[in-house]
Amino acid sequence: MNHTRKRSPRLRPRRPVRSIPKRQTTSGFRFNFKMRWLVVILIFLPFGSHIASLDAQVRHHFEGERWALPARVYARPLEIYTGMNLSRAALIEELDSLGYRKIEQTLEAGHYSYKGNELQLITRPFHFWDADEASQQIQISLSDNRVAAIRNIVTQQNVALVRIEPRLIGKIYPIDNQDRLLVTLEDIPALLISALLATEDRSFYSHMGISFRGIMRAAVENFKAGEMVQGGSTITQQLVKNFYLTPERKMARKLNEAAMAMLLEFHYTKKQILEAYLNEVNMGQDGDRAIHGMGVGAQFYFNRPIEELKLHEIALLISVVRAPSYYNPRKHPDRTLQRRNMILDLMADQKMITPAQALEAKIQPLGVVDEVQDSIFPYPAFLEVVRRQLREDYREEDLRSEGLQIFTTLDPILQKQAEESMVEGIKRLEKENKQQVKNLEGAMVISNNENGELLAVVNGKKPHYAGFNRPLNATRPIGSLVKAAVYLAALEQPSLYSLTSTLSDTPYEWTDKNTGEKWNPQNYDYRSHGNIPLVKALTYSYNLATVRLGMELGLDKVYNTLKKMGIEREFPIYPSMLLGSISLTPLEVTQMYQTIASGGFRIPVRAIREVLNHDGKPLQRYALSVEQRFDSAAIFLLNYALQQAVRQGTGRIVAQDLPSDMILAGKTGTTNDLRDSWFAGFGSELLTVIWLGRDDNKSMGLSGSSGAMRIWGDFIKSVRPAAEQPLTPTRVRWKWVDNRSGNSSRKGAAGAVLMPYIIDRESSTLAEISDNK
Repeated sequence: MNHTRKRSPRLRPRRPVRSIPKRQTTSGFRFNFKMRWLVVILIFLPFGSHIASLDAQVRHHFEGERWALPARVYARPLEIYTGMNLSRAALIEELDSLGYRKIEQTLEAGHYSYKGNELQLITRPFHFWDADEASQQIQISLSDNRVAAIRNIVTQQNVALVRIEPRLIGKIYPIDNQDRLLVTLEDIPALLISALLATEDRSFYSHMGISFRGIMRAAVENFKAGEMVQGGSTITQQLVKNFYLTPERKMARKLNEAAMAMLLEFHYTKKQILEAYLNEVNMGQDGDRAIHGMGVGAQFYFNRPIEELKLHEIALLISVVRAPSYYNPRKHPDRTLQRRNMILDLMADQKMITPAQALEAKIQPLGVVDEVQDSIFPYPAFLEVVRRQLREDYREEDLRSEGLQIFTTLDPILQKQAEESMVEGIKRLEKENKQQVKNLEGAMVISNNENGELLAVVNGKKPHYAGFNRPLNATRPIGSLVKAAVYLAALEQPSLYSLTSTLSDTPYEWTDKNTGEKWNPQNYDYRSHGNIPLVKALTYSYNLATVRLGMELGLDKVYNTLKKMGIEREFPIYPSMLLGSISLTPLEVTQMYQTIASGGFRIPVRAIREVLNHDGKPLQRYALSVEQRFDSAAIFLLNYALQQAVRQGTGRIVAQDLPSDMILAGKTGTTNDLRDSWFAGFGSELLTVIWLGRDDNKSMGLSGSSGAMRIWGDFIKSVRPAAEQPLTPTRVRWKWVDNRSGNSSRKGAAGAVLMPYIIDRESSTLAEISDNK
């Protein structure tokens, strides 16, 4: 079957949903009753042409697309269900990363508490691509790092699954590098609005854009306080200054500011102006990223939504508005604390809060997160994969300006475990092989077998640093990883080949007819092993037997098999390709082995689930695309041989430390002079591809089994993914054979093992054989 997604139309350059409608009035002369507007009109009448130009500028910008909004990239939502592998530490880390507060008793959304292995939390409401999730009060019971039970505390009913909002893992910023998260007045605590107006513009609801009375009052208050506690410019003037004008201090600019402020008030409501100000106001700087608006300001300083801010946090945000650099709480905590407490006193004087509330808030610390969680996106390699896939459907300017919500497949818990395995593994290998292994780097790609979702991408021993993206761009020879294609090409012909077919592992020479150059491949141990069963040749990765088999099949046959497995790039057809002279990236190898791990289905590896516009409406769904490329019986036989490779062959040393009940398959890969160490391994849940080597392509002294596979083994032990015996296809039967010769045997005989066969070849024999295993 082949389910392919339909491409949706590209975004239009203008979207009316972000435009603010012009306020409707009951009469064209609504201001006739306000004498001050008549005075203003008479004053500006001589400057009619200039005022008309300013008026057009005000309306065009305010009614069009005011802001270029960054795209927001999310990880997968954490879906918790009974029986899943989940430790308390991993769950708490996930909640902390989302800004949930640990308290003694859960009271509101964004709170959690725990005692022993019982954890209670109140989830936040969230608009997912497929449904709106309401807030729930949940109790999660854990046992032996598994979810034992989930219960809704309110209804006292067991819950099958609870979904927690996804972690923000990246943004794609506009050209001007301004970051903002649009909010409405309804999103913002009423106390924040009241306090903001008290400090910035007390006469906001009565002035017409400028306030001479406000200027005088601010001068008096500032003189009394001995410092700047109130501003003279109205909020409308501040909005105009930030929205339309340059920061230069000239009389002409000030006059334009006053005129435009009044024009803004003439055309739009106070609510529209205040909402625009709250989304435009400068809240600080993070390197070259400008923080604009209260919505992203709350995330920037407190790592939580603005709706969840407490009194002392609200006062801090208002403190920053006056001078974001001067009152930077991370750089100048003392002066910011003093400013915040002054705001709290002002709020008490204005009867917004009680003196007791002000006192309680003043004893609180600033509460700013130590690191700028909103800007530290520790998955640069994965985000580059996301951007590459997005560019297939969206223009770059749309990605940078339309405020898209991009929901990806990244699993932060699995990503962390993969990073730890890679970083610690490289350290250990360098320490154990000091003379040979130096400047070692690596890449790890992990996907889901069933749907091709990319779950983790690790780039070297410093995975949080942006730089050369090895998983995506390191093109290296794949070595013996290619052998899976050679043996699959044979097993697709059950009338000619089975796992016990005899292959010759003897010296081989090929001569290039054009150049006369000779090619003499060797086994890794520089020995030949005579006639051996096909399964043994793959289990122990014998080069000579593989080359002879490949040449017998025909190079075109192997080439076509590689293409069917998912390799899209072109490569030369030479005998050396049978031993992995083909150069691929770790992500391309993942696509190649995805087809094997999924049971013969071509499932594109994907990093994106859904794309919504800024208002939460679906734009693009990255639906699962499935196409059967290989017969399930041939894949089953191949995977049986790859299971033997892990347990008995090239991977047996690492496999000794893995749980015996895990059915795991895989293939090592090693290139000439030990320049590249590869391993691709999978169970019934996860496919993992690992590459180790040096960026300068020099020898690093590790084979696939002594390098990459060891890191894979550590990862599997820490994660314990599902690794169950695959179901036997209907066309496959099991037969007792001798493990050395491949000849028929019987249960209980010395050296007897069960071997799967496709019935097309063995039907006459298998009809008399039971399925007793």
